[in-house]
Amino acid sequence: MRARIRDFFETKEGWIFAVADYSHPDGLRSMLRYVPDAAGEREANGKRYRKMDFDQSFEFLRRERPDYVRDLHVVPKNDVLKIYRPSEGLPDVAERDTRVGKIAGLLAEAGVPWEQMGITGSMLVGLSSPSSDIDFVVYGPIWWKARDIVARAKAKGKIGELDEATWWKIYSKRKPEISFEEFMRHEKRKGNRGMIKGTYFDLLFTREWNQIRPQIAGKPAGERRIEAKVIDADFAFDSPAIFRLDHPEVKEIFCYSHTYAGQALPGETIEAKGVLEETAQGLRLVVGTTREARGEWIRSLTLLES
Repeated sequence: MRARIRDFFETKEGWIFAVADYSHPDGLRSMLRYVPDAAGEREANGKRYRKMDFDQSFEFLRRERPDYVRDLHVVPKNDVLKIYRPSEGLPDVAERDTRVGKIAGLLAEAGVPWEQMGITGSMLVGLSSPSSDIDFVVYGPIWWKARDIVARAKAKGKIGELDEATWWKIYSKRKPEISFEEFMRHEKRKGNRGMIKGTYFDLLFTREWNQIRPQIAGKPAGERRIEAKVIDADFAFDSPAIFRLDHPEVKEIFCYSHTYAGQALPGETIEAKGVLEETAQGLRLVVGTTREARGEWIRSLTLLES
């Protein structure tokens, strides 16, 4: 059973999880997102569900299935009833939802194949609400082309920019360790967010199957702040976001915080604070070791000084 980030799956109990990794040797690494609940605020196929936040999901599984609870939730493959794949779910969602259909249509017209696109989040599993954002997926290197298409669509007024109130909402939710001004300078350059008919959307990256490699494990080796030059950012919008570095000791950054994904470009000098890990290939810096990445960050000094 293959699964990758942005996929969802449902267990025999009807619990719905979001896949959180590409490698699953001991079961699907994931996060619990929805559970059946007669008083729940979401509904699909005549059944009501309750959405779980990070803390609620751990509390629920510690009580109901403590064997699932590790650093994330690890669900045995035999307990999985159904996989929801973004690429398979997109055609139906795009047909029903004109906003999703418009995004997919703009990308398809400019050369992004339908099979390279997808929809994830609540829309994928049929549990969206009127206030739900759109989590749109593009697979592999063509993601960068899709981002450029979105930028051109914004310039022509086909897709809107986020207003300041929405940016403040995102900033307040993520609580980053950088100022709002610095946050905005980085975010506006990333170009992976927009507004479509009054709804906020994210353009999310997922690896192609042939890009997936085993992840080398590491052991914590203390906190560290570094400055380094970025030499490769092909997976800067992945999860974890990966930045290869020109640094005498630290060769890469793994960033698990969505806030700092895409934060720097190749050739730029960054400042980063996180937790060092010792690996078989040398030291890496991990940013986002806690949900809100307290005391951890990535800043492009090149961008801020320009």
